[in-house]
Amino acid sequence: MPTLQTSAKARVAALVAAGGVLLAGGFAGLAPSPGTASSHREAPLISGQPQYDNTDVYAFVSPDKPDTTTLIANFIPFEDPAGGPNFYKFARDARYDLNVDNDGDSLPDLTYRFQFHDRLKNGNTFLYNTGPVTSLDDPDLNFTQTYDLTLVRRVDGNVRGIHKLIDDAPVAPSNVGRASMPDYATLRAQAVKPAGNGVTSFAGQADDSFFLDLRVFDLLYGANLKEVGNDTLSGYNVNTVALQVPTRHLVKGQDPVIGVNSTVSRLTASGQYTQVSRLGSPLVNEVVVPRGKKDTFNASTPWQDAQFAGFVTDPELPKLIEKIYKIPAPPGPRNDLVQAFLTGVPGLNQPARVRPAELLRLNTSIKPAAKPDRLGVLGGDKAGFPNGRRLTDDVIDIELQAVEGELLGKKNDLGDAVNANDVGFEKAFPYVAQPHSGSDVRGATKSGAKASGAAKDDGETVNFLNAGAVEDDSDDGGSGPLSLLPVAALSGAGAFVLTGGLLWWRRRRPATGRPEN
Repeated sequence: MPTLQTSAKARVAALVAAGGVLLAGGFAGLAPSPGTASSHREAPLISGQPQYDNTDVYAFVSPDKPDTTTLIANFIPFEDPAGGPNFYKFARDARYDLNVDNDGDSLPDLTYRFQFHDRLKNGNTFLYNTGPVTSLDDPDLNFTQTYDLTLVRRVDGNVRGIHKLIDDAPVAPSNVGRASMPDYATLRAQAVKPAGNGVTSFAGQADDSFFLDLRVFDLLYGANLKEVGNDTLSGYNVNTVALQVPTRHLVKGQDPVIGVNSTVSRLTASGQYTQVSRLGSPLVNEVVVPRGKKDTFNASTPWQDAQFAGFVTDPELPKLIEKIYKIPAPPGPRNDLVQAFLTGVPGLNQPARVRPAELLRLNTSIKPAAKPDRLGVLGGDKAGFPNGRRLTDDVIDIELQAVEGELLGKKNDLGDAVNANDVGFEKAFPYVAQPHSGSDVRGATKSGAKASGAAKDDGETVNFLNAGAVEDDSDDGGSGPLSLLPVAALSGAGAFVLTGGLLWWRRRRPATGRPEN
């Protein structure tokens, strides 16, 4: 059996992350974490409806404006930058929602809703643009989109107020190419719009923020580690909606923890909206929920998550790793994964009054790290995943290490050898990287990846078993992260969820029934 090593810092922090990592893994065993672009083509039905497909959700305290919180949701996976003449647009028959639960009951209290409109200037040409585009109102930009932004307030899941924040704001277009859009950064900047009361909004194309090697599906990286280290999403774009909101608007009372997810609802022939996509923590539906339940998950609400609880204690991924790589799977039931995934981690990001549900939980009182660690809490950085999710967090390595037992004291350095995005993120809102241009050739050098067989700084060969390792440059003996969360809290909360917690979860019901749209 291979020897698994890990830095002292990563090991101790794993105790904290395992719980949160599970946030995405507790579901079907967090196992599925290793390499599915979070929610890219994650369910049979949504794989044929890319305009409505959530790919990733991010929630973090804004690094340059720490009194605000940034919420980001990406859609339309695998956008080839040169994919014209009908480039990528948001669906006009859909509601793209960013939902916030600020009292821990798994019901949305705030919904920021984006709805889009098409504008076509000249229907007698096939061109997306008829000349160089220098501004969002340039007459040469033949096809454009605008959006309305609405804030829906709820109590016990039922609508209590609707307020229009933005009317007819411009969407940043697809980046057709350098001849068509010689200064795309200017177009991006023009699409960042104030929404009043300190809120800032953005909608448009961006580089796909997720970085990972997706070849986990080929018998876990080729069954012999020959497939690892390639950023599968390098060079692809997505469509992004983003909000920067004063944190005081999002939290309730003295509890700084919020739960975040994104949903998409599509207009049916009967004139009603039906939810077709859902995403909170990364990789849950893609590799945790079994195929027969994936479409059900996409159509469900966090309030209904008890129906998926059985997949948490007996994860599939560790068994697959054991079968292929002979690394013994941690014994079940996996209480270590359940607690953090469903409730948040006590002392880190668990709401004061929590109902177990799959949500990306963020403690907004934890300030941004001066030097973010890609392993988040596992690396001793409490401002990172699973406390929310930043663009730079390496959720694949974090979740892989947790599913293989870091919380149980089983040390490992599992990873996919892709440690950073292929292009740099922006320093200010909306933070997502500029989209790749249609003039670019996909498959160029991937700055964030190390190819399989490459050597680390110390000469060691990089592979699936050690690709998640980081250098331990701490001088405190690796004890620092232990103070982030008592180990006992993890096991205690897990036992609660698996016993009385699940029964209580099933019995509770909102006073007025299922949440309204």
